[in-house]
Amino acid sequence: MSLAATRHWPLPDTHNIRDLGGYARSNGGTTQWGRILRGEALHPLRDDSVSRLIDDGLTLVIDLRGPHEAGVTPHPFREHNTVAYRNIVLFDALAPIAMGETPFDMAQRYCDALDKCGAQLAEVLRAIIAAPPGIVLFHCTAGKDRTGIIAALLLLVAGVDRTDIVADYALTAAADGLIGQLRERALAAGGRPEHVERVLASDGATMLAMLDHLETAHGGIDAYLAGIGLSQTEVALLANRLCG
Repeated sequence: MSLAATRHWPLPDTHNIRDLGGYARSNGGTTQWGRILRGEALHPLRDDSVSRLIDDGLTLVIDLRGPHEAGVTPHPFREHNTVAYRNIVLFDALAPIAMGETPFDMAQRYCDALDKCGAQLAEVLRAIIAAPPGIVLFHCTAGKDRTGIIAALLLLVAGVDRTDIVADYALTAAADGLIGQLRERALAAGGRPEHVERVLASDGATMLAMLDHLETAHGGIDAYLAGIGLSQTEVALLANRLCG
């Protein structure tokens, strides 16, 4: 069984909901399964899949999309009775395919997110810290860019090696059904094939460049989190959310 298949949450109407558990930590042990999930847009979920997530302990959904994405389709958890829903717009310009046709560097966009979106990143991380006991699921549209940035920060806090963080990011490439749908939609809207492929790629080098920038420009994960306002107590609580 592939790593992507092992990590993918077994919901038949999704392609890219993945568990952040099972990664080795630098101080021993592993991140815990069934604590934090990363994913794509959730509007395709059928009632049975919604029920499965709730039965497995889902307590909070964090939607990282902007209003032009989040408002287009109904969200199964937006007004749910038992699962909390937060819409925290992380970096609207990272909506897949929505970027203009002008040349761009995806790695630079991730670095820009670190540099310019500290307040939003802190809000997402604090929402995870404050979530009720149970599973937290955060998502964007494809589960690659905005979701990938949050996942990388969480895994760094947990003490996961950079190699595993890069590999986790690159797993979106295995979500063939989702990427195919996004590709078809973008091409139908008139996107140039080479532009579409650049936007949809999940090349590990892109995440590696962001991790390098975190070190060189911000002094690493601890200094970065302190810089965006998280206390040492909050960082410990965040690590415990995935590892405790």
